[in-house]
Amino acid sequence: MSDHASPAHVEAAEAAAPDHRDASRARRRAIATRWLGIGLATFVSIVTLGLGLTGRLTLYISPESVWFACAAAVVTLVGAIWSCTLPLGEEDDHGHDHGTAHEADAPPSPRRSLAAAGAVTGGVLATGVVVAALVLPPASLSVELAMSRVGEQTTLFAGSDDVTLGVADTSTFGVGDWASVFATATNTAAYDGASVTLQGFVTPDAVKDGEVNLTRMVITHCVIDAQPATLPVDVDASAYDTGQWIEVTGTVRADADGSLTIEPTDVVEIDEPGDPYEY
Repeated sequence: MSDHASPAHVEAAEAAAPDHRDASRARRRAIATRWLGIGLATFVSIVTLGLGLTGRLTLYISPESVWFACAAAVVTLVGAIWSCTLPLGEEDDHGHDHGTAHEADAPPSPRRSLAAAGAVTGGVLATGVVVAALVLPPASLSVELAMSRVGEQTTLFAGSDDVTLGVADTSTFGVGDWASVFATATNTAAYDGASVTLQGFVTPDAVKDGEVNLTRMVITHCVIDAQPATLPVDVDASAYDTGQWIEVTGTVRADADGSLTIEPTDVVEIDEPGDPYEY
């Protein structure tokens, strides 16, 4: 028996080699597509549910949105489980021809190459974000971010006009409510003598050197729209480090120039609260 393969066997092997390479490429592409789609969505859903169950999801979104985010995560996980019943690559089969073999073997155009590079870059970035969410502990927005956004939108927290605020029960006001009053009130004497007990962190006054503000981040929907609310507090700036959380008990005072400030009767250093934001 000859040790050499017949010409027919050689031709069959050479014909099968490209098919094997195409199948390997298709499998790798299908795995990447599934990871960038349902894979990343699954991990994000797991992180969301974990934060929701531990009460830490409010570090990223408002409490009113927690139930919606958790419900969406559950639906995503159900879809992920269902997708695992599909054969790998089935999501790319739309029931139509994707081109002839000649078109598939054609060299990639610059447009296709750019699209592929963009997809790879986006996939790497998305994977990095998901891995960071899994590895890094959830944390509140930094003091540096609050300081960088001070003054961007002074009246962001004004939900009512001055008349309504003037007759409201100011004992329920938080830092954001009072920041709106301080920024928009035309009759500041109406608030003179109001008692306050507020919690926030210390930041230096951006305008007056040597003075400090009581600051709290206020979010409407999620941390993306977070803005700092600041209140001037008459305390010794050297007594507290920037970023130190304090509880201030005192009185609102109207100065001769019409500006408002908080005159504290008691200032206590505290730990960052479990929910550091106002809404």
